[in-house]
Amino acid sequence: MESKGSQPVLSQIEAFSRIRLLRSPNIGPVSYRQLLARFGSAQAALEALPDLGKRGGRTYREAATGSIEREVEALRRAGAKYLFHDQPDYPSLLGQIDSAPPILTWRGDWPLAERPCVAMVGARNASAAAVKLAREFAGALASEGFTIVSGLARGIDGAAHLGALPATVGVIASGIDIAYPPQHADLQERIAQEGLLIAEQPPGTEPKGSHFPSRNRIIAGMAAGTLVVEAAPKSGSLITARLAGEAGREVMAIPGSPLDARSQGCNQLIREGAVLVQSPEEVIELLSGFQGAPRSSFRVESPSFDFEPEEWADAEPADIASLLTTAPVAVDELIRQSGESAASVQMALLELEIGGRLRRHAGGRVSLVE
Repeated sequence: MESKGSQPVLSQIEAFSRIRLLRSPNIGPVSYRQLLARFGSAQAALEALPDLGKRGGRTYREAATGSIEREVEALRRAGAKYLFHDQPDYPSLLGQIDSAPPILTWRGDWPLAERPCVAMVGARNASAAAVKLAREFAGALASEGFTIVSGLARGIDGAAHLGALPATVGVIASGIDIAYPPQHADLQERIAQEGLLIAEQPPGTEPKGSHFPSRNRIIAGMAAGTLVVEAAPKSGSLITARLAGEAGREVMAIPGSPLDARSQGCNQLIREGAVLVQSPEEVIELLSGFQGAPRSSFRVESPSFDFEPEEWADAEPADIASLLTTAPVAVDELIRQSGESAASVQMALLELEIGGRLRRHAGGRVSLVE
């Protein structure tokens, strides 16, 4: 595992163990961080997984070392690198969200991620006028020192990348070595060469439906604000906007004609509290010197449950299984109803998740697996 710049060098064994921990069944971003906090290292967490799975109600088997060795070799062949969540170059804004990816893979010019970032998203079947507008907005923002973050989809995403190049980050829902959509294979490679390409999924992973909301949280999480250029009422762009709002970031939208279905999503966002913007200068005004206090009232922040390592070390799992159903419930509600400490409730949830009995949802909510 290569170090980069000022980053501390993880030992080869611990870096390998971290990848293996994250690729093990039922381990997501939240449980990964909790395991590191509880056990101090990925090596120790891996040793504890079988017992935790048993306490959660299932026999557990962690990821095989051979599959991780093949992943590391595939990443090397793709010319990409790993970045871990606690390394200094990890994007600071992304690291503030509870579901931040513990490990990213990347190709390109990493310092682009360290500049002020604006997420730009919108319709895949965008109008010609909106595509032109997205390209112009992205170019103007890039010229003022912003990096444009988007998802390499057709329509608005592609226009934003092209307008901002080379000052753009493409976040993809596949592995770093898989081009998606195929029509953007050349654009994806150009971004990897001139800009920055980021993936959360292991190399060789074809995109699935569940990967796109995960990709969207990275897009929203990296940026101080998300700008929706054109979007239908039910679209992935609105998911990105909501994730930005939940993270306490600025949510902006360009208004459109009420007669065009592709504008209804943006108009809906504005009605719900997003900031109406009509020029790049307005975006710059909103985001210059962003200190975490958005002007938009689109969505309140999700609760966060952080603990000191000693709290985890002393925590005994609470008996909360009877409070859970297949309907999502907020973790803070479980803490209130059980009367147990936050660390004890989270420890119980961790065991249930590793045992394959718990599903985590957006907004700090959990449910039993159906």
